[in-house]
Amino acid sequence: MLPVRLGLASRSNTVSLQELTGVAAAIGVQIARDFQPLWGIAATIAALPDPNSVPPGVWPVFIVDDTGEDGAAGLHLNKANQPYALVQAGDSWSLTASHECLEMLVDPGGNRLITSTGITVVNGEVADDPGVKFNYLVEVADPSEDPSCAYLVDDVLVSDFYTPNFFDPAAATGVRYSFSGKITRPRQILDNGYISWVDPSMNVMRQLRRFGPPEIVTLPGDPSASSRRSLRGHVDGNTKPPSSLSSADRSSAAGGYREARRAWLQSASLAHGRSYRTIAAER
Repeated sequence: MLPVRLGLASRSNTVSLQELTGVAAAIGVQIARDFQPLWGIAATIAALPDPNSVPPGVWPVFIVDDTGEDGAAGLHLNKANQPYALVQAGDSWSLTASHECLEMLVDPGGNRLITSTGITVVNGEVADDPGVKFNYLVEVADPSEDPSCAYLVDDVLVSDFYTPNFFDPAAATGVRYSFSGKITRPRQILDNGYISWVDPSMNVMRQLRRFGPPEIVTLPGDPSASSRRSLRGHVDGNTKPPSSLSSADRSSAAGGYREARRAWLQSASLAHGRSYRTIAAER
């Protein structure tokens, strides 16, 4: 199977082509090194110099200054049912872009469901409900989307994601449930994360969120009537996390060492470059 082709394009006044290229390179490393071995999905990603010129076959992720007031960030489908995403610009927009790219690769149509054990809230904690099963929407970055679960590729902040074992019937020793390892059992939802499922008996989507104490809510509206033509679009338009991933707190994102890593990388890169100039001068 040919690799999926992704493209990052900036419609923002604050994101340059140089920054776009660096983030695309980092997400490309994440996909090839971290994501593909776990999910078996190959993809390439490139920076697109012109947001109005998207090569055929490329799924674009647009970085924008304003996604609007109608919850327009996240996944969309165009008239040909091809996926694209909108990402809010900000100091940590790479985290949002990584999040959207990984979720688009696993479920480009935004309607993929996996049936697994139900969950509930017991004494303020998320617990399995083995008496029922839910049709979960596959959104690989939502349960651990908090910036504290993110990690760095060079100095670029990228998203944690769960593995296919996330929907296993029960936990097992030595099994990886998310790339970071912070999810330690199936269907675990971390602080500021969430998971959504279809309730066929009510024709609604429900969601367990941890934006504080865990709670189960019913998303408003008919999921089949989403203006974005997908269940994930319906979820995106009805879910407001406590803070924007594109404006993550530097003191908590990826352990808080992003700026130190950036300074080290800049210094090391200059020294590395000088070593090649010295070699050239000696010839």
